[in-house]
Amino acid sequence: MTTPAVTTVKKGGSRIYVDDLTGERQPGVTSILNMLAKPGLRYWFAKMVAEEAVESFSTIMDLVGKQRHDDAVDFLKRAPGRHSGRAADRGTIVHGLVERLNRGETLGNVHPDFEPYVRHYEGFLNKWQPEWLEVESTIWNSTVGFAGTCDGIARIQNEIVLVDLKTGANVYGEVSLQLNAYRHGEYVLEGNGDRRPLPEIETAAVVHLREDRCEVLPVRLGDDIFQVFVALREVFQWETDIKGTVLGKPVDPDTKDD
Repeated sequence: MTTPAVTTVKKGGSRIYVDDLTGERQPGVTSILNMLAKPGLRYWFAKMVAEEAVESFSTIMDLVGKQRHDDAVDFLKRAPGRHSGRAADRGTIVHGLVERLNRGETLGNVHPDFEPYVRHYEGFLNKWQPEWLEVESTIWNSTVGFAGTCDGIARIQNEIVLVDLKTGANVYGEVSLQLNAYRHGEYVLEGNGDRRPLPEIETAAVVHLREDRCEVLPVRLGDDIFQVFVALREVFQWETDIKGTVLGKPVDPDTKDD
């Protein structure tokens, strides 16, 4: 996960960006996208639990044999979190290496586990020759109400391209919602509260970096996609601020006001 230069806080599991100069707070783009249904995750969660049950059969049977049923259940239900945590750690490290390369830094010695990622990304840089205008910059929109940290904006082959790095096994269409949100940012917010104009983004792409390859996938930008993101922003408002206010306390018709 990207660590923004701008202050962020956690609220109910969501990332909230804070403008230290004005005190304004806006939810992160990724937190807003979490309002989107992801039915494929149910299958993935079930698969992780099933694989853990097979691979750790002796551990589970030992817990059950000792009448530690709750511990066995807890061990299995935490399997998806353990798997996603390892993937997130790997992605964080790769993002950090890529950020340094985009800033023109020399990496020096790289752990062998991550050397293939660096090699393939350096191949991307050599082939496409991006001129980075923004690297890990926080984009802010007060009108719709969101903020987020984009991986980069670059001039590539005479176009201003919004670039997002993905290191997971797959790239999903939801990335277009993320990038369309960034495109509609009103300005770039610095960590010290300074604001500056957002470059005029013309197109967008995902750089899909894996251990064995690096591919560039174009991403469509359009107002129709942004309107879906705006709707998700409304759902976020419902989940975080409105839903808890709509049900009152139980009432009894025999109870009368004094």
